Amino acid sequence: MHRRGFLARLAALCAPAGGLCALPASAGTLPRANITLGDEVFLESTWRELGGRRVGVITNQTGVTSRLQTLVDAIRRNPAIPLNAIYAPEHGFRGDRTAGAYVPSYVDPETKLPVYSLYGPTRHPSEEMLANVDVLLFDIQDVGSRAYTFISTMAYAMQSAAQYGKEIWVLDRPNPVGGALVEGPVLEPSEESFIGLYPIAMRHGMTVGELAHMFNEHFGIGAKVRVIAMRGYERSMIWPDTGLQWVQSSPNIPTWETTFPYLCTGLIDDAGVNGGVGTTKPFFFAGGADLDGVALADHLNARNLPGVVFRPASWSPIAGFWKDKELSGVELVIYDPRTFLAVRSAVEILCTVRDIAPRQIEIREPSALDRDWGTTSLRTGLAGGKSAREIVDAWNARLDAFQTIRSTYLIY
Repeated sequence: MHRRGFLARLAALCAPAGGLCALPASAGTLPRANITLGDEVFLESTWRELGGRRVGVITNQTGVTSRLQTLVDAIRRNPAIPLNAIYAPEHGFRGDRTAGAYVPSYVDPETKLPVYSLYGPTRHPSEEMLANVDVLLFDIQDVGSRAYTFISTMAYAMQSAAQYGKEIWVLDRPNPVGGALVEGPVLEPSEESFIGLYPIAMRHGMTVGELAHMFNEHFGIGAKVRVIAMRGYERSMIWPDTGLQWVQSSPNIPTWETTFPYLCTGLIDDAGVNGGVGTTKPFFFAGGADLDGVALADHLNARNLPGVVFRPASWSPIAGFWKDKELSGVELVIYDPRTFLAVRSAVEILCTVRDIAPRQIEIREPSALDRDWGTTSLRTGLAGGKSAREIVDAWNARLDAFQTIRSTYLIY
């Protein structure tokens, strides 16, 4: 009797429209989110506008609804949507690959669908990969930094869609660090790479849907792009305001809180300063071997940077280039993420380390630092003894121009 009652209740939860099985509002202990994601809008209604066309999904472990149901699973429960392929970005479809690790193509044992790698021999979906697809759906959670490969994967997919006559629908998601603050530098065209394809700001303050419109129109991709917008989302929101649950976006971004220091210390390793990768608190540290953490903390705290204080700390990474090295420096205590100027704080850290421990900073030419930051001005400013304010202020003219362009493509 108990089993029959359970099955009857489960059947009652299955929504007849589209054949989707909906989780109840009280599923588990999850509270309702404060916004409706783009993938939820698609699953509720927009899918009908496919008209039976075949779809492929560019996604990873973050491509879930507010109830933590994967987009792939939800689509598979709707027989009216022909799902023919999955496309995997850096870190893989299941998010189990480390940074920079090769992602293979394979047949997924659970869905029996082909999973085509977009971080292997090619980063553009090829004509063969798209042969059985009419519409690509992009559903990946970004972190709000230009130097993160998921938005480049989206841009490459848009380029392939334009080349091979496919549509691409971007199922929009929040920017976890919010859309209120924008920080430079803006990418210099000479530094174009997979972690920076177009001249946008390092902290762009845009959603992936807004970026898709900008990439397509302003930067001339010319694909047939549709953005499925969120409902209830506001630019001032940071992640906890959305009421959503965070799903680890990559191995070193385990929590939503990590997205804020990633914008800061995520790009200092190539200057010779460890950012805490390989520890249980990636990106919350800044330092090196035999660095005076007390002096570094005192100098940085004297700068009165908004939203953050620095405390002396020591750590020893268990993986990566710095594995097993005893390091010292500072821990970033971000007490107000809404006001935290992540990029400016990174420049302040580098300039302070340069001033109190000159041998710690590595300034090489040509430098991976130029590629990471999308500009030569940080490296030359560090080498030339410029202050953090001088370096940051030199970015303002191009940043102002970017913000003017950006305003055209804001949805929320």
